Amino acid sequence: MISTLRVDPANAEQARAWDGHEGAYWAEHADRYDRAIRAHHPHLLAAAGISAADRVLDIGCGTGETTREAARRASGGRAMGVDLSAEMLRVARERAAAEGLRNADFVQADAQVHPFPSAAFDVAVSRSGTMFFADPVAAFRNIAGALRPGGRLVQLVWQAAADNEWFLSFTRALAAGRPLPTPPPDAPGPFALADPERVRSVLEAAGFTGIRLEPHSETMWFGEDSADAERFLLGMLGWMLEGLDGEGRRRAVDDLRATLTAHETSDGVRYASATWIIRATRPPATG
Repeated sequence: MISTLRVDPANAEQARAWDGHEGAYWAEHADRYDRAIRAHHPHLLAAAGISAADRVLDIGCGTGETTREAARRASGGRAMGVDLSAEMLRVARERAAAEGLRNADFVQADAQVHPFPSAAFDVAVSRSGTMFFADPVAAFRNIAGALRPGGRLVQLVWQAAADNEWFLSFTRALAAGRPLPTPPPDAPGPFALADPERVRSVLEAAGFTGIRLEPHSETMWFGEDSADAERFLLGMLGWMLEGLDGEGRRRAVDDLRATLTAHETSDGVRYASATWIIRATRPPATG
């Protein structure tokens, strides 16, 4: 059952996107999104070190691949996935039920303000779901409160845009020669936690200790061939064509097609990518 969604006003725009068209598109193409980032998935799971009795919180769970894997590993515990998108959570529930995972729960929630039960989880994980908080200190403080003393936070986030070939290639192509505005480095978005110093500052302010960042580089998959990838990406990034005239649109699509063709391999269209695995701990109780 979906909970009543309580959203911090500062996260309202994110909620509209993820509980609207963006989330619906992700839900429709869940297998593609999961395959795109799959090479990074084992690094997150290895760092999480989920044991059979663990109670796991998955933040920004999307269609639930990480939650379901956590539930399988925590066979004597439970895994709860939270996300803003009702459509993605619908897919997550359907897949968990199809796999017979009775210890996986899904809740529609804004993790920045959701009233999680205190000290209810042993580990919180997130696969690219923590970069969009309007107030990350408040969000991570709320997540810390949901962890037991000594509980751990393990998250996968993107390194800087300059280290992610996929992002640079797609945005340059769809810009069609236009200068695109650069958001502030601390604005909610895919690279909001790319700076290690900012990560440490945010997590320390939220009450975490033992903060460590571990870099990983892998290739990402975007389609069987350039035509397949083009259809998917224009559905996901078509908003970037807004404001272009006919000639500009043709140029953008041609440029996108060219970069996708240049990245075709025998195993589909692939681009270099770089992530951080971030570990942190809620301090153990004292006294």
